Amino acid sequence: MGRTFFYEWEIALMEWLQSFANPVLVKIASIITLCGEQMVLVGVFGFFYWCYDKELAKKTAVGLLAALVWNPGIKNIFLRRRPYFDNPSIACLKPVNSEGGIMDITSQGYSFPSGHSTNSVTAFTALGINIGKKWSVIIGIIIPLVVGISRFFLGVHYPTDVFFGWMLGAFIIFLANFLQEKIENKAILYGLFVLTAIPGFFFCKSNDYYTGVGLMIGIFGAFLFEERYVNFEGTKNVIRCILRLAGAFIIYMGLNELLKVPFPDEFLKSATTGQFLVRTLRYAVVSFTAIGVYPMLFKVTAKIGRKA
Repeated sequence: MGRTFFYEWEIALMEWLQSFANPVLVKIASIITLCGEQMVLVGVFGFFYWCYDKELAKKTAVGLLAALVWNPGIKNIFLRRRPYFDNPSIACLKPVNSEGGIMDITSQGYSFPSGHSTNSVTAFTALGINIGKKWSVIIGIIIPLVVGISRFFLGVHYPTDVFFGWMLGAFIIFLANFLQEKIENKAILYGLFVLTAIPGFFFCKSNDYYTGVGLMIGIFGAFLFEERYVNFEGTKNVIRCILRLAGAFIIYMGLNELLKVPFPDEFLKSATTGQFLVRTLRYAVVSFTAIGVYPMLFKVTAKIGRKA
């Protein structure tokens, strides 16, 4: 299942890097690679959105959400198998999905381009550019660089996966910023990005695509809802920030698990159209609630704090 294509130099480079592998380096690489994973990116976005700078978070989120949809969509076109599937000399040092078999392509997904590389660029590089400070730009370059290297050191991506992941991320940043400057109507802007997700419903067979579509629909809808009905203020208070993040995490994780209850495990693990649609709807509801509805509580807690 899937396609195999690579350059010989890619295998040679990966073999050379893995020749230095030891428990400490693998642990370090495993920590670095987290900077490209969904939950960490949600946490980073959440900090800026719920606490530090809501408008900066919204501007950055456009590109990040596009990446979460377009990257897996492209993967489902190329269907490239992961390096260790076809090269016994390459070890899988950290599987993409620890709960699935490392040779199960349904669980581990496709390889080209690297989602971690694209995501880290559209999150950290975009933040660095939008913040506009020299230090922020440097950090925004370094994080995607080390994340990408960690992916082929860990054996789960070819170097070309990473390179094109970076390029896709850079293209998305440019396009997202360009369209946000040209299209003032947010509903139209968000609608255009959502429309780009429709073709994937006809050929994508991986969960990450439908997770991304659900997040895109839910978060864009939440932005419009929050701006019209909530309009909360950020906070520089450390305690309030921690409480906001903790509350959002509980809602995000708790509601996600609650919405799984009506469905049997076999259905949720299946690669069926019904499961994909349910997954899309689930993440749309969860993200809309956490991003759009949950901030309504901020005004209530602020009033309680002033009275106290």
